[in-house]
Amino acid sequence: MTQLINRAEDDSAPDRDRLAAALEDANIPTLLLVLAHLTGEEKWLSGKYRPQRGPVLDDNDSGSLPEDVQAEIRSAALRAILDAESGLIAERPLTPEQVTRMLEVALVEEIPDEYGELLAEELGVLSRDVEVPHPLPEGFEVLIIGAGLSGIALAIKLKGAGVPFTVIEKNHEIGGTWWENVYPGCGVDTPSHLYSFSFEPNGEWSRFFAKRPEVHSYLARLVDDYGIREHIVFGHEVERADFDAATTTWKLDVVDGSGVRTSYTAPMLATGVGMVNRPSIPSIPGAGTFAGPIMHTAQWDPEVEYAGKTVAVIGTGASAMQLVPSIAGVAKKVVVFQRSKQWAVPHPNYHRDVPEGVRYLMGRLPLYARWYRLRAFWNFSDRLHSSLRIDPEWTKPELSINDQNERHRIFLTKYIKDQLGDRTDLHDACIPEYPPYGKRPLLDNGWFRTIQRDDVDLVTTNVEQIAPEGVITTDGTLHEADIVVWATGFKALQFLWPMEIHGVSGKSLAEQWGDHDARAYLGVTVPDFPNMFILNGPNTNAGHGGSAILACEFQVRYIMQAIARLAAGGVAGLEVDEDVFWAYNKELDAELDKCIWSHPGMTTWYRNEAGRIVVSSPWTYLDSWSRMRHFDAADYREIRAADASS
Repeated sequence: MTQLINRAEDDSAPDRDRLAAALEDANIPTLLLVLAHLTGEEKWLSGKYRPQRGPVLDDNDSGSLPEDVQAEIRSAALRAILDAESGLIAERPLTPEQVTRMLEVALVEEIPDEYGELLAEELGVLSRDVEVPHPLPEGFEVLIIGAGLSGIALAIKLKGAGVPFTVIEKNHEIGGTWWENVYPGCGVDTPSHLYSFSFEPNGEWSRFFAKRPEVHSYLARLVDDYGIREHIVFGHEVERADFDAATTTWKLDVVDGSGVRTSYTAPMLATGVGMVNRPSIPSIPGAGTFAGPIMHTAQWDPEVEYAGKTVAVIGTGASAMQLVPSIAGVAKKVVVFQRSKQWAVPHPNYHRDVPEGVRYLMGRLPLYARWYRLRAFWNFSDRLHSSLRIDPEWTKPELSINDQNERHRIFLTKYIKDQLGDRTDLHDACIPEYPPYGKRPLLDNGWFRTIQRDDVDLVTTNVEQIAPEGVITTDGTLHEADIVVWATGFKALQFLWPMEIHGVSGKSLAEQWGDHDARAYLGVTVPDFPNMFILNGPNTNAGHGGSAILACEFQVRYIMQAIARLAAGGVAGLEVDEDVFWAYNKELDAELDKCIWSHPGMTTWYRNEAGRIVVSSPWTYLDSWSRMRHFDAADYREIRAADASS
């Protein structure tokens, strides 16, 4: 235990008054975690200071504690922070067990013991860094395709480990989907503070659910701070990759925007192109005849003026959920063409700005930002997983799949009805008949209020064709429009398309996978393709929530361990054993059959035409973390340097 020095009354302390004012905006449960971490005093986690459960989905900023107790906590936090800044106290070491118990208190929720080390890593008290042995073999380098979120993450870790690398990016700037998508309202549907790496928490978010410019700025700052930009070849697209078994190297054929071709060669290849990279545009007759602008949300043209115009939006998924409420009231009219109804989840923070005091506090005390992020990790990750598991004894499987899922269905149905108010005529068009979370969970951006507007039409009749004047539905109605927008998602099932990637046998990856049926061991590697690792690969998307960053960090560590194995020398290639590959995929498919995405009551871009789920993972984050925590060389065929050269 550390005895605090009362520097809170020292007027000479730097920006003391500003810090005190910022603490008025702070989240009390997070402050208690900071206090306990800095001081070692257990009293902050017990007795009158122990938070009480808050409203559902709420951040519980007050901890549901009396005002006088909150004031006492803020006063103690002021003293502790000033003392820490003066070097009188410091963060004490925490065990995974302590992290778990502390988080339990703050969240008023029991957390299984086995989460301890995962939570400690997310908090940053345990490192995920992998030591790569040096000196490296001659010519050792990693080629990364894509400078989006996952490519940046791997590049940062390679830079830190002293491993040479080159990133090849088709765009002229970093960010991937966060560079390409500029449609109005584009942003995260994950809490902002969770949409940052555990090794680089971002306390600068201005909104609890950030919009696209801030996400891109965060990634751009990382690229510049870690010196990654100098390693990126911009404006070049990989067309083909071939593995040369004689030299155990990958050769990439690359083309720039002018058609000039070049090639790159290195022992290791990592793809970071993502799932939401190539727009999916349906084949609707007449699209080429439309007289006005027609564009996909991912190819939004900011030069197109939609104010005072009639905009037809085809699709009602995640991008439409963000776009339509953002342009309604600016456009003269918005006509939405709906094929599928969507469950949308309310969140009280979705439209909230982060208070200026909280932003100041996170910048001044990164420990606060780390604990706040950890609370978001638990609230938005595995807590929902059980509601996505099919109960074979459930008596009404057409509407829900288990008791928890049924409670969610009742809650969300009531929410939609409440939002629609007296517009009972919209119930049939808005309330899904399939279980909640059968499709990607969406956060409500004011959708149900928006479609009630006089200048917004919701059309549930199927689109038949597009005419020069607008969109024609199957009932023969022409819906006039000045602009047509495809809000129709991405070619998520076509992993690594349109690149042609050829393995040892000469067979392409697309041929091995077949039509929309990608598979990989742990989602990251495939037999016949040595020294190639996929970031954000098949069956790695956590359909139960969380953040793409979480799974990305697990994958990056695993890949870094494979790189370390190769860097040690003596082994020139690593190819996953085919029996290991198929044993994993058999287990994977069996688990997926028990998940909601196999439900026949809805379509979902998570599964292919044959009904196999290709995108989503059946595992909890804890499962994924455990499977990828340690690279096991026994799962691989090791190609010896002598074998490769003979």
